Amino acid sequence: MRSIWNGAISFGLVSIPIKLVNATESHAVSFRQIHTEDGGRIRYRKVCELEDREVTQAEIGKAYEDADGLMIPITDEDLSQLPIPTARTIEIVAFVPEDRIDPLQMGSAYYLAASGAPAAKPYTLLREALKRSNRVAIAKFALRGRERLGMLRVVGDAIAMHGLLWPDEVRAPEGVAPEGGVTVRDQELDLADALMDTLGEIDLDDLHDEYREAVEEVVAAKAAGERPPEAREEAAPGKVLDLMAALENSVRAARESRDGEEAGPAEEAEVRSLPQRKTSSRRAPKETGGKKSTSTAAKKTAAKKAEPKKSTAKSGTARSSSTSSSRAASASAKKTAAKGTAKKAAGRSTAKETAKSTGRSTAKKTASRRRSA
Repeated sequence: MRSIWNGAISFGLVSIPIKLVNATESHAVSFRQIHTEDGGRIRYRKVCELEDREVTQAEIGKAYEDADGLMIPITDEDLSQLPIPTARTIEIVAFVPEDRIDPLQMGSAYYLAASGAPAAKPYTLLREALKRSNRVAIAKFALRGRERLGMLRVVGDAIAMHGLLWPDEVRAPEGVAPEGGVTVRDQELDLADALMDTLGEIDLDDLHDEYREAVEEVVAAKAAGERPPEAREEAAPGKVLDLMAALENSVRAARESRDGEEAGPAEEAEVRSLPQRKTSSRRAPKETGGKKSTSTAAKKTAAKKAEPKKSTAKSGTARSSSTSSSRAASASAKKTAAKGTAKKAAGRSTAKETAKSTGRSTAKKTASRRRSA
């Protein structure tokens, strides 16, 4: 990596020669300005106003413009001879816990590389001292024409430096927070905690710039003469008036995305099936007229599987009792039929005897009448 600044770390009376290297890089897609009518490139040329001609980079210097518009030239030699110790030195002024640093102050990040073999030993000494103390070093250094504040910390086996803003460069959050008293209920806080627990943690290495990838796809499609991919139409979110409902829906959606497609339906089935089972077990006797409900039969079936011996004995007793009752019913029916038959037979015999006796008496009367005549 190419160094952007050479100097030394001042650690008390110890001096560590180092090179400053950029720790970050930008992967953003860059565009050029063109003339929309003919596609011609738009360029910015550096022109001297007095001579009205373009000048090269070697002819360009720095100057300070005062309130009256007067340009005061400042050379690199003037800046290198500034009466400050941080012109070419990163001066460590204190060691503090890392949580003392406000993240709002943190800016650009750099790696500090040891410059040459003599710097290896003091470089390692500072790195190990930072590790063992669990602290960071606060330093002052000069870069690009101004003195800056920095924080040194250990990253792996290297020392990194974060540029810090001066405390007076960080604005106070005045007028940012909502005005007026806003009350948050404990139930809402509980749901917010549940949502945070459901979302959980994430490996930052898994995150990537989707916008840059989409731009690259558009560029590749147009370069090949193809139609750029169209944006997906997403449903516009409606207005959320109930914060509790929004939190509950967020927790449910987060759980479904974490657990996959199987967890969501299982949870809904468990919630919806219980009331149906209770209703069917209560209404079944009324509708079927004394028939056993499916849930009761399922329970008895489960009980039979769990205790096979007892269920077998009970079922055998039930069968024998039902058989005996059916036999008793058939016997009573036979007795009733026999009684009815006997009564009919008795009635018939009585009628015959009555007819015979009547016939005999009639014959006797007729015979006596004939004799008397």
